[in-house]
Amino acid sequence: MENKVLRSCLLVLGAVLLLSATFLSGCAVGTILPNDVFQQITDITDSVDVVEPTPQATALPGETPVPTQVVQAETPEELEELFKPFWESWNLLHENYVDQPLDDLALMRGAIQGMLAATGDQHTSYMNPDQFAQANAEMGGEEYTGIGAWVNTSGEYIEIVSPMKYSPAEKAGLRAKDLVIAINGEDMTGIPGDLALQKILGPAGEAVTLTIRRGEEIMDITIVREKITVPAVDYQMLEGDIAYIALYTFNELATDQVRAALKELLAQNPKGLIFDLRNNGGGLLVTSIEIASEFISDGIVMYEEYGDGTRDSYRVQPGGMATEIPLVILINEGTASASEIVAGAIQDYGRGTLIGVTSYGKGSVQNWIPLRTEAGGVRITIARWLTPNGNQINEVGLTPDIEVPYTQEDVDADRDPQLDAAIEFFNQK
Repeated sequence: MENKVLRSCLLVLGAVLLLSATFLSGCAVGTILPNDVFQQITDITDSVDVVEPTPQATALPGETPVPTQVVQAETPEELEELFKPFWESWNLLHENYVDQPLDDLALMRGAIQGMLAATGDQHTSYMNPDQFAQANAEMGGEEYTGIGAWVNTSGEYIEIVSPMKYSPAEKAGLRAKDLVIAINGEDMTGIPGDLALQKILGPAGEAVTLTIRRGEEIMDITIVREKITVPAVDYQMLEGDIAYIALYTFNELATDQVRAALKELLAQNPKGLIFDLRNNGGGLLVTSIEIASEFISDGIVMYEEYGDGTRDSYRVQPGGMATEIPLVILINEGTASASEIVAGAIQDYGRGTLIGVTSYGKGSVQNWIPLRTEAGGVRITIARWLTPNGNQINEVGLTPDIEVPYTQEDVDADRDPQLDAAIEFFNQK
């Protein structure tokens, strides 16, 4: 009896998820503003051609690959038939598994996680209640307890997208693309990213030791957790009448803080502006459009392209404060998602010069949707974005106009050759 009730609940949950995905594919434009139900976030992540070819089966040399059949349940009866192997597996597990009793809540969450992972898209995923609350705290500029880094949990290991400015993660030396292969000596091979992340989080004041794979190098880094207030903006006037703004995230506070910084700096009549997007892991799409509009006077900021090939365009919002001042954008391997939207538009229009190294390469759009049962939330890729010139960014990134590396030797010597190159760019004019 209990299995039948649970089966009904899971079927309803499956239907809700399917309906949610269908609704999002047709109504994404109406969900770009963050609210209690929907948040559209370009994450560190995301792009390939949107109209993707049908997956093909492996063929022998000389043979023509046969397209893999796509099965879709279009009626309640077909859905029930489709789920028979699932329920058979559920019952066999409960009847035969050695360690009883099983945690049905964990099995249900694992089923959702597996379903979303089966899309093959690393940015379509399930977040348990704790993860969903933390993710929303980061986007809202609130406090949470941890090491202070944006991460990607969808791969074989947790990947550091970028450490937050002034965070324990940054102070300890974590870098973009670092892989966390062990936590406190425990091998993370085969451990789902969401579970591994819970081992990194913990009470403020306690240390966690991460074993990091950086290229061919493996190292242990111990970090003391703190209460993290997600930073947004730093700014100052540099020597030589050059304005400098560093933006660390595209959260709900970022637009107002960037505008306040621009107002104060532009009043001092600088000869140029450096906009630093290094190690900015992205954030809210609406914020990226607003901030890009401060630097571009007119035109398209980005295109959103859906699975059927149709596109929506996002235009510049008029009234930008810094549309004429000479501009340099600093980017690096931690510049991702919303940061790439802004930098890509500025580069396409020739509005500014990009200095640094190739950016992370995320070009897709996700909606974060809380489950109505308050059992966490799901993140679903609804579209892929293109720069104004129609360029894809995913797994490619933006190529700087002037390439300037930033090595570990520079870090150890407290040098910033990328910032120095930006200052020299203006001094030569």
